[in-house]
Amino acid sequence: MFSYDELTPPERELWDAFPVGYRVDLRAGTPEGDRVADGGQWGPERTVRASVIAALLLGANAAQPGAVASLTLVGARISGRLNLAGAQISHPFWFEDCWFEEGVNLFGAQTQTIAILGSRVPGLEAGSIRIEGRLALRRSTVEAGPISPFDHENTALSLTKAHVTGGVLLNGAELIAPGGWAMAAGGLVSEGGIFCRDGFVAHGEVRLLGAQLPGGLFMKGARLERPGPRGVALALDNAVAAVLDLSRGFTANGTVRLRGAQVSDSLTFEGAFLNGAPNGDAPALVATLMQAVDFDLTLARSPSGTVDLRGAQVSHLHDSGQSWPDVVELDGFVYGSIKVAEAGERREAVRQPDSVTRRVAWIRRSPGYSPQPYEQLASWYRKAGHDDDARRVLLAKQRHRRCTLHPAARAWGHLLDATVGYGYRPWLAGVWLLVLTLLGTLAFGAHSPTPVKRGEGAPFQPLVYTLDLLIPIGGLGQRTAWYWTDGGLQWMAYALVALGWELTTAVIAGVTRALQKN
Repeated sequence: MFSYDELTPPERELWDAFPVGYRVDLRAGTPEGDRVADGGQWGPERTVRASVIAALLLGANAAQPGAVASLTLVGARISGRLNLAGAQISHPFWFEDCWFEEGVNLFGAQTQTIAILGSRVPGLEAGSIRIEGRLALRRSTVEAGPISPFDHENTALSLTKAHVTGGVLLNGAELIAPGGWAMAAGGLVSEGGIFCRDGFVAHGEVRLLGAQLPGGLFMKGARLERPGPRGVALALDNAVAAVLDLSRGFTANGTVRLRGAQVSDSLTFEGAFLNGAPNGDAPALVATLMQAVDFDLTLARSPSGTVDLRGAQVSHLHDSGQSWPDVVELDGFVYGSIKVAEAGERREAVRQPDSVTRRVAWIRRSPGYSPQPYEQLASWYRKAGHDDDARRVLLAKQRHRRCTLHPAARAWGHLLDATVGYGYRPWLAGVWLLVLTLLGTLAFGAHSPTPVKRGEGAPFQPLVYTLDLLIPIGGLGQRTAWYWTDGGLQWMAYALVALGWELTTAVIAGVTRALQKN
């Protein structure tokens, strides 16, 4: 416990102001004299010991009747480490334009609103803290440094398993932990959301694994630089949020990872820059098993690394010509609708010129072959009432699959494609039937066959005979009544029978699909 006589003049001013909640402003009043970056040079007239601040917050000078005690300190140099680990603090505290000599330790504390604004702090440990109110670090610079025995990582701001009933306000803040964790907030619960806008910059990984953010995460215009050794700029694995707003100039020079994240409303990257790792080895976006209602990937420019959406599920996808890199992982990606942004407008992708060509090219950016992206796309076209487009997608699926087969199967696939379009082009089968009918009529009409039984049966008719060979069901009485002594014509007859089975089956399948609107 401090005696009043032991306090310096600025500490006495703060001591007297605390019980009535008065503001203590130690600034010099000049821009040159109040630069927080030069706070290490401020003299005794602006220095307050961290131990004095801790004593006040822990009840060393009780509030006066009829007043609300609080600590508000502006323009001070705070010497020593402010250690409030495990403390139960009944008063809000506010630091503005202050320079902290050492880090701040609030691990496991229970407190009300905390505001550290426009200040410089060499590390803030707030793991397992319970804040009944807000945590505000607007315009502050928080640098990684040794804070407490609990801090074993190169971390600037630690909010691991913290619970904040209000919001976490980081607008304009700068978190500096190159190669480490700019913010480690695994398991954080922030009921009022997290706000990282208005020039927010993070040097190091922003880590929010399993965070609960019913108020959302807002990083419009934020810049994430110099990720850790994993190359991850932002990690939201298994996080649950109402909104993830990573838009309007949001820049990630490292991987944005959303594995298993659940977004109950919108996830937007509109106007964002996803640059991946500087060397191009790391993916730009990993969103495997992610779930969102509205997913907007209308980026400012194409991502520098891969985009991985395997197993993701979204109700509405928004994209543009700049949304996709050269490599996109789409296996298991499910969506309910697609809208495309062009010339400042958004419209249904099914109405886009060459829609199927563009979407198939999108799927072909995936490495290897997987049937699910084609089936998902065809299902979307069918739901939109574009059955012909759905069949074109499924035909493209068969052609892609053919590339994975052994040579004999590929040859057979080419034959099926050329003759019947794998059954998805029944009109092509009809054309082949007409061509073969004409060919057979001319070939058989130029020669005379031998009757099976002389003097019996109908006279030979080349057209009817050819149709009898090509139509596999029923009979017209010609095929069984005549045969050829010419070996070439006999083999031609056999070939027409085989082709007739294939082509007629394709026509029937095509008509069935049309009638069933499949």
